[in-house]
Amino acid sequence: MRILKNIFPFLALFLTIPFIGYSQQNKSDETICRLGFNYDISKNRNWGYQQLVVTKVYPYSSAESAGLKSFDIIESIHDMNVNTLSSEEIDQLLNPIGQSEVLLTVKNLSHGSRQILIKKDCKKRNAITEDQLASAFAMYSLETTREQDFTCPFKTNVTTDSVSFDQFKTFAFSPIDENNRELEEHINESIENELSKKGLTLDNVQPDLLIQTYYYFDKNPNYAGANRLVVQKETIYRYNSVRQAIEQFPFLPASASESEAAYLLQFGVRLIDQKLEPGRILWECEANEMMETAYALDDYTQIHVPLMFMQYPYTKYNRNVPYRVSLKSYNYTGISYDIDHLDRVIEVKRDAPAYAAGIRARDVIERIGRHRMNHTPEEFSSAYKQFITKTLGYRDPKSLFTDANGFPYCMTWDVFKYPQVVDALEEPDNLGAFSYLYYFTPYVNPSGNNACVFRIKRGKEKKEIIVRPTIRTEMTIEVK
Repeated sequence: MRILKNIFPFLALFLTIPFIGYSQQNKSDETICRLGFNYDISKNRNWGYQQLVVTKVYPYSSAESAGLKSFDIIESIHDMNVNTLSSEEIDQLLNPIGQSEVLLTVKNLSHGSRQILIKKDCKKRNAITEDQLASAFAMYSLETTREQDFTCPFKTNVTTDSVSFDQFKTFAFSPIDENNRELEEHINESIENELSKKGLTLDNVQPDLLIQTYYYFDKNPNYAGANRLVVQKETIYRYNSVRQAIEQFPFLPASASESEAAYLLQFGVRLIDQKLEPGRILWECEANEMMETAYALDDYTQIHVPLMFMQYPYTKYNRNVPYRVSLKSYNYTGISYDIDHLDRVIEVKRDAPAYAAGIRARDVIERIGRHRMNHTPEEFSSAYKQFITKTLGYRDPKSLFTDANGFPYCMTWDVFKYPQVVDALEEPDNLGAFSYLYYFTPYVNPSGNNACVFRIKRGKEKKEIIVRPTIRTEMTIEVK
C-alpha cells in the first residue's frame, strides 16, 4: 500500500510531545510558565504600530480568564510603553522573575486604554498535561483533535494613509438592491455580526464607516470541460464557523487553470470612511473562487465573511490569506503526569474531577481501565506508531487531509469499522492507556459510559478510583 510506504518518515511528528504555549522558563525553580497568548510587534500603520498586537489567546489560559482578546493592542507592560522597548526587554517584562502577575494596558475597537492583570500559569518542567497528551495522541481521535492549515484566495487592500482604525466605532450599510434583497440582507447580517463582535455598533444616522458589498456568480464562459486526465485533485478545506468544523468545499486550488472551472464566484466588502475623509476606502477584501459545481452565494458569504474579517483591523496579508485551525475535544480529569515516568502523578488540579475522586500528587497509576501504565515514554511512542500502522485500513480515505505539521495521511475513522478500532485499542501490545482521553467517542468506547477507572498505588495501599471526566473543547482559528 502506498500510504504504508510513505507514512514512516512522518510518524515522528505525532510522537513528539509539545509544550504548547509554555515559552517562558524559570530555571531557578524548575518551572515553565505561560500567560496564554501569542503576539506580533505590529508593522501595520493602521493598527498598533510598533506596539504588541495579540494574535492568539489560548483556551482555558490565564489570558482568556483575564479578558484578553485577539487583536487587542498592548500599549504598556507594567506601565512601560512597549514602543520604547526592545524585544528582549518585552520578553523579560512578560515573565518577571519573582512576580506571579503581569499588568498590561490594552485597547481595542470596543474600548480605549484599560488595564488587565494576568496571572502566570506555571507547571513543573517535567509535567505533561492532558491537553498536551491529547495533541500527542491525536491519531486516536482526529474527529475531535486536529490542527489544520488552509488558504483562502482573498485579496485585501488597506489605505496607505497612516490612520488608526480605532477611530471608527460605528457603521451602516449602503442601500440594498431591491432585486436581491434577501441575499443582501443575509450578507449584511453576517457582516454586522462580525463587526459587532469586534465592538463596533450599527448607526444608520451618522456612521463612521459605510459598508459596501459586491458579488458575482455565474457559469464560466471560458470553461473547457472537465480534465479528462485521471489526476488526484487537491481537496479544498475551509473552516465553517457556523458548524464549528473543518469541511470540504467544491473549489479548485489556486494552481488550477480558469478553464477548468465550471463556475466563477466573486465577493467583496469595502469599509468606506464617513468620519475623517468621506469616500476614502479604508479596507477592502475580495474573494475570487473557481468552482467545479454550483455553490450558493448566501452559503458562501456565511462561511467566508468571518474569515475575511479576521484581517480587520489588523491586516497581515494582501493576497492568499493562510489560516490555522486548532480543534481539540478530550477528557479532562486534571491530572499532570511525569513526562519521564508516565505512571506517576505530578499534580492534580484542586477543582478537577480527579481530585474530587481522590487522586493525589505522587500517586502511582498502575492501570487506566485494562491498560497497564508501567511503560517508558519510548515504549508508549513505539506502540503508538504500531497502532497507527496497523489501523490504517480502518480509516476513511475520503477524509484524507494534511495536518498543520505537514503529515499528509491524516484520515478519520470509517464509521463502519468502529468495532475494529475498539478492538485494536484493547490489544495489550498497542498500550492504549491514554485512549481514555477520548473515552466519550464510540470508536474508543461504544458503551457511552464516560467514567474512567484508575487503579493507583499510594505507598503500600492500592485502590481503584472511578473518575468522571469533563469533556474539554478547545477551538482557535488564527491568521498564520
